[in-house]
Amino acid sequence: MVITRELLIGGKEVPALSGRTTEDTNPFTGEVYATVAAAGPADITRAVDAAEAAFARWAALAPFARRAVFLKAADLLDARRERAAELMACEAGASRGWAYFNVALAANILRESAAAITAPRGEVLSAQEEGALGLALREPVGVVAAFAPWNAPLILGVRAVAAPLAAGNTVVVKPSEDAPVACGLFVADVLREAGLPDGVLNVVTNAREDAAGTAEALISDSRVRAVNFTGSTEVGRIIGALAAGHLKPAVLELGGKNALIVLADADLDHAVDAAAFGVFQNSGQICMSGDRVLVHDSLAAEFTRRFTAKVAALPAGDPADPSTVIGPLVSARAVARVAALVEDAVAKGATALTGGVRPAGAVYPATVLTGVPKDAELHHAEAFGPVCVLDTFTDDDTAVALANDTESGLTCGIITENATRGLAVARRVRTGIVHINDQSVADEPQAPFGGVGASGYGRFGGRWGIEAFSHTRWVTIATQRAHYPF
Repeated sequence: MVITRELLIGGKEVPALSGRTTEDTNPFTGEVYATVAAAGPADITRAVDAAEAAFARWAALAPFARRAVFLKAADLLDARRERAAELMACEAGASRGWAYFNVALAANILRESAAAITAPRGEVLSAQEEGALGLALREPVGVVAAFAPWNAPLILGVRAVAAPLAAGNTVVVKPSEDAPVACGLFVADVLREAGLPDGVLNVVTNAREDAAGTAEALISDSRVRAVNFTGSTEVGRIIGALAAGHLKPAVLELGGKNALIVLADADLDHAVDAAAFGVFQNSGQICMSGDRVLVHDSLAAEFTRRFTAKVAALPAGDPADPSTVIGPLVSARAVARVAALVEDAVAKGATALTGGVRPAGAVYPATVLTGVPKDAELHHAEAFGPVCVLDTFTDDDTAVALANDTESGLTCGIITENATRGLAVARRVRTGIVHINDQSVADEPQAPFGGVGASGYGRFGGRWGIEAFSHTRWVTIATQRAHYPF
């Protein structure tokens, strides 16, 4: 049965003013899973109207009352994990394990945001004037424009709104066209049931062909004071430029060309398992996925043999099957893109150690390549699919140089039994995140999350998320009358 959903504006579910809708298809079956309203610029204005109208009351609500909403929402989300798994499978082709992980982390993001609401914010300052008290206060910015991606729809759907709301802002969220229910409307449903007041969170879905227009309408509205975007570097550049053009701060979490470095002292069994997980979890459709596995020359032959065999045996197919590791990519466009990257690399001299063959519908085979030349697009482009490139190095300097051979410095994993050596390498790798003796995919709600370079700027998580969506005001209190020169 096809789901039908409208826009959420001011606490009410309403159709687009144009009456238009758009279809949301199941990537594995190709069938229509949901029909959602297709917003236009006028609908964006309605949503910002509602957010602006709700801002003052939400910002003034007692911190413990706001906190109670987040804690209840976290419990509700935990209780709906089976529904979430169905949504993620039908909209994004997600496996059940990936969906359960999304639910658990998203619920904890809500709990961490609840804690941040009542954590101390602000400082008492030294004052130059005698008898004066200086304060630096954190205050909400107003209406925040949020963009939620499809690949980790609950984690990133919740992350798109949690910190802005916790800081006292109101939000208009534009969810991905590929998972508008899971990363937008479902998240809003949970928060509304938990007691979030009308208008504090508004959801505007849109047709793919209208994406640019709705994004521009949202960012350019003078009442929107900050922008929160997670997605591709290509689109992030556009969003960042729009925000800058309107002098609005933005947090951009973009793509990564991440490396997993296997040093000479690594435990091979652990290295193989870590690499397989870091590369192929969610079919490689994670911004933190390990596109490149860099192995010390002394381990390369044995690592390659074991890793290739493990990858070739990964179960692939229906995301509803609990054993599936390699599920469908999110769309036919995504499959075509990944296939083109692999074909280009092979045509230019790369070797496919496993995979690299024609996809079975939307399921692209887990692929390991070696010998990818620098003129291949895959050498620099984020794969965002079940594909990785093996390369070797002879010393730490070369490993660092290879890992840094990208503009997109999001995360890195370093496998070693020597934490001191691992830390020395980690300090030289240009990424926003690095994990020693672990792979590249990890997220915790209290930790600063974000990249450098073309991976974006700003940080989510813990106090850093609150700071990203609030501003600092300097307030002074004169406890005695000042003396003026005239």
